[in-house]
Amino acid sequence: MSNTITLTPAPADPVPTKAAVADEGRIGLRANLRHIGALARRNLLQIKKDPESMFDVLLMPVIFTLLFVYVFGGSVGASLGGDRQDYLNYLIPGLMAMMGMNIAMAVGTGVNDDFRKGVMDRFRTMPIARSSVLIAKIVVELGRMMVAILILLAMGFALGMTLGTSVLGLLAAVALSAVFGSAIMWIFMLLGLSVKTAQAVQGMGMLVLMPLQFGSSIFAPTRTMPGWLQAFTDHNPLSNLADAVRGLMMGGPVAASVWWTLAWAAAITLVTAPLAVSRFRKKT
Repeated sequence: MSNTITLTPAPADPVPTKAAVADEGRIGLRANLRHIGALARRNLLQIKKDPESMFDVLLMPVIFTLLFVYVFGGSVGASLGGDRQDYLNYLIPGLMAMMGMNIAMAVGTGVNDDFRKGVMDRFRTMPIARSSVLIAKIVVELGRMMVAILILLAMGFALGMTLGTSVLGLLAAVALSAVFGSAIMWIFMLLGLSVKTAQAVQGMGMLVLMPLQFGSSIFAPTRTMPGWLQAFTDHNPLSNLADAVRGLMMGGPVAASVWWTLAWAAAITLVTAPLAVSRFRKKT
């Protein structure tokens, strides 16, 4: 009499279904915030394990301030009707506007690197909102941006910068820079999700950053530029941000520049944030 052994195949790993993906939209606000907090903590732990990733935040404000103040400060300060000290007061608010642009690039390279290492495959199996992964990245990078701005302001005051308004004006300038910086981060997030390598993110990012930064009022007044370039700088969102931050810190008209900066930030976020989240869902 022979014995018959029946083998039951082991169940396959569950495959995310459309219903499971749809459940993401029903995750509550409290759960979303908890997920963002946990993922932000994970990103902070990465920085702790790799402190060299903070070198750009710590050194960039120092290098840019010293370079532009002592190389261009005399000549540009004279064009402003003053000296190197006047250029320092002009430059620091402009560099605050630039910090978000440069640090935003790290968001794109970080997301791209996470995909290359397979980290996103792990997130795919978790019952979390896809947007929480991206928002956590932005939260951490905003923190890095605040560190860079604090170092920049410390350098400015150490070199003799004077605040022409009040502490409230300074805080408003920092907040406005953070709002616009977070909007720019969505652009680099989308770029990091769309190209294959982190090097490609950096290369394409520089092609965008250089014309926007130097074709603006960040480093020098625009009145001596050719007419066609002035037309570009007038519509450059970085010029609006730099002028708004400068007005909030040093005095002068700010209403138009502030509203234009907020409008640019809202438009950029409304367009690129949904595209980045959609691209993230498809890529994972």
